[in-house]
Amino acid sequence: MSILQFRFAARLSRVPESFLDELFRVSADPAIISFAGGLPCTALIDTEGIARATNAVLEDDAGAALQYTTTDGYLPLREYIAQRYRARLGIAATADEIQIVNGSQQCLDLFAKIFLNPGDTVAMERPGYLGAIEAFSFYEPRISAVRLNDDGLDLTGFAHIISGEHPRFFYGIPNSQNPSGRTYSQDNRKAVAEILAPSDTIFYEDDAFGELFFDAKPRPPIKKYCPDQTVISGSFSKIIAPGMRIGWILAPRDIIQQFNIAKQAADLHSNFFCQKILHRYLTSCDIDARLRTITSVYQRKCRLMCELLDDLLPDLTHTHPEGGMFLMAELPPGLSSRRIFEEGIREHVAVLPGQPFYVDGGGNDTIRMNFSSPTEEQISEGLHRLTRVVRDLQ
Repeated sequence: MSILQFRFAARLSRVPESFLDELFRVSADPAIISFAGGLPCTALIDTEGIARATNAVLEDDAGAALQYTTTDGYLPLREYIAQRYRARLGIAATADEIQIVNGSQQCLDLFAKIFLNPGDTVAMERPGYLGAIEAFSFYEPRISAVRLNDDGLDLTGFAHIISGEHPRFFYGIPNSQNPSGRTYSQDNRKAVAEILAPSDTIFYEDDAFGELFFDAKPRPPIKKYCPDQTVISGSFSKIIAPGMRIGWILAPRDIIQQFNIAKQAADLHSNFFCQKILHRYLTSCDIDARLRTITSVYQRKCRLMCELLDDLLPDLTHTHPEGGMFLMAELPPGLSSRRIFEEGIREHVAVLPGQPFYVDGGGNDTIRMNFSSPTEEQISEGLHRLTRVVRDLQ
């Protein structure tokens, strides 16, 4: 009896091994306090408001809401997003510059699909977002990394890569970066735009966390300083509900046209029913009040995690997020983040080792920790468990 040998595409062998399956397995174990995932707080999802919006859509327009639609997405929702960009950030956005997608993760895939040929250079932060590394790797680029400092990109390294390697695009998260929690300063954003200006490199500005600053003050996007060379992706996953899988990209019309072609080939369009529900919800609730509640809770959790790290594990250094959902800690010399992860599971606490965030190696002395998902009681208990792990390994 012969065994069929499946002839998979060669590109699969060049995609880095994913840590996400192990991460999801750990996060699903109720006995484990997980700081390893990237989930928003379930208790803060407005289930009642979403239910009311769902019922209203079904009562008013069920037939249309459950049908196929255009690839670019529900026009009133795109108009809402564009208006919020204009009012909140002072960006001259219009609905025809916006495309609705299946969460901002789909943006990464489709953007890479329309811009990258095998061997092209794409650049990103170091450490960089794991989901972006995995999405880009399918298109076989050369990935260069620029060190991320407390105030933003290392400008010397950024300028060297832009002028010397001419990447097709640079991917970055200026607001509450994943995994580090760092935020670019305004001066750093302006300097990044000035370095970009003479080049033909696009800045891909992932703004998944821009609505989650603890002080509720919007930071000017890089697109404001470099409008023609910047695209922004956003998501409702972090502020409304991740299970709806609705995000968007804001880009110049020439890019949107090509992006639309790739999107149509991928899935025709994103979930139209959820788009209509989202629009009904956003136009019938006080979203800014909801965001103030969310950020207030996240600020308390972040402060608690930072204080416990300082008190219980003073040998660890860590970032001090201004918003978002994550911080990153650096381990004392001699400790391995992978060992911390493995021994942490035995103590029923999980952190995410830093290695998957470093495309050029490194990260063995760093861990990423999520403060948005666990309760304050879990943060306290989890940090005590983590303290036992670290002390046992020292």
